[in-house]
Amino acid sequence: MSVVCRPARVQDLEFADALVVSSINDLTERHGFGQMAVSSPPKFQLFSMEDDPDGLWVAEEGERILGFAWSWVCGNLWFLAQLFVSPDRQGRSIGNELIKRTLEHAEKSGASNRVLITFSFNTVSQGLYIRHGLLPRIPIYSVSVSREHLIGRLRGQQLDFAPLEEEASTLRRLAQADERVVGVSREKHHRYLINDNGTRGFNLYDRSDWVGYAYVDAGGHIGPLAVMESHAVAPAFRTVLHLAAESGSSRVSAFLPGASEAALNTAMEHGMRIEFPMLLMSSREFGNWVQYLPRNPGFM
Repeated sequence: MSVVCRPARVQDLEFADALVVSSINDLTERHGFGQMAVSSPPKFQLFSMEDDPDGLWVAEEGERILGFAWSWVCGNLWFLAQLFVSPDRQGRSIGNELIKRTLEHAEKSGASNRVLITFSFNTVSQGLYIRHGLLPRIPIYSVSVSREHLIGRLRGQQLDFAPLEEEASTLRRLAQADERVVGVSREKHHRYLINDNGTRGFNLYDRSDWVGYAYVDAGGHIGPLAVMESHAVAPAFRTVLHLAAESGSSRVSAFLPGASEAALNTAMEHGMRIEFPMLLMSSREFGNWVQYLPRNPGFM
């Protein structure tokens, strides 16, 4: 029976998530990192499907999903959020067929930059992406610390904060910050996060001056975080570490770009440790990765 690539449907998303989780865990176990992915409701995938259904594809044989690809577009940026093939079906050109569909989505969107985040030890995928014009740019580190350990180290300058609300003035300010830091407006993604019951968003202030924003989810994970000036990175990250500790989660985590010296130093000062390394790849350089901390490899 031949493998067929087709647009994903809503009912495919939970099966696709299970495939992605098993594929990630197979990869990370083979490289000595153990299992690190867990299943979760595919809320952002569903949001992306409703926003732009051309960005989600499955490869199936009979009624079994063997591969999944998901990309989204904001302005002139196309982002490949996921591309995974079932571990027992790799080497059958399924990945090539899926990336062909995703690149057609990029072409159709007219985006001038193509971006993704992948595991830095996944050299096979990196070779595939390089052949399609996406080059390695910066390392990104997944870091975490136990809440108990973090609470005893929370010190140093922090910022004032207030909850983010879905107001026109707030959304304009968030869009302007993203345009300044990563080069594109992500207003639709802020709407998604602000309305996500499992996530809290915050305005960050230095006295009366608005300096940026940050999000923390119920599991103690930080991101995205963006600040308007580089000197605000360390106090902003300290502030959000404090907010994440208040979430009650047993661990606090974040994704930190290797370019952000202030964020990395602050993480180490607070007892955070590197869990695994990742890599941002793109068709051209973009963004100020000193002042932006991504949410995860699917959201950026």
